[in-house]
Amino acid sequence: MPTIKDFTPGFRSVRLLLAREKGHPEGDRDAGYDLLIPLDDVGRIAAAEWKSHQTLCRVRKFSGRAEDLIGLVRRKPGGQWYFDYAEGEGDDEIGFRLGEEQFIVGEYLSIGRKGATHTYRVARVEHP
Repeated sequence: MPTIKDFTPGFRSVRLLLAREKGHPEGDRDAGYDLLIPLDDVGRIAAAEWKSHQTLCRVRKFSGRAEDLIGLVRRKPGGQWYFDYAEGEGDDEIGFRLGEEQFIVGEYLSIGRKGATHTYRVARVEHP
């Protein structure tokens, strides 16, 4: 189990919450992701730091309707970021241009799975 000493200064705990969409006109504070990832000075994923600390880069998907999923934040050879919960690709969730997004409170980003894409708002960014 990692301790706080295992994390470099760039690591941040990020909370993403489901933004407004059809079926959720106010968004959903009970649906989203908690990420533990290294960010650079402008709030983007620090790829070099991620590469040397891959096993520490975690994701927890939560919703009020299902059991939480715990996985890793990974990167495909072409640079696409995704959330990996189990062996194989069937459960993977793809971040739309996550490498270009800034993880700053109030910003929006998209995550897709099985042909459906949902938008999330960055609700919190803090030191772990």
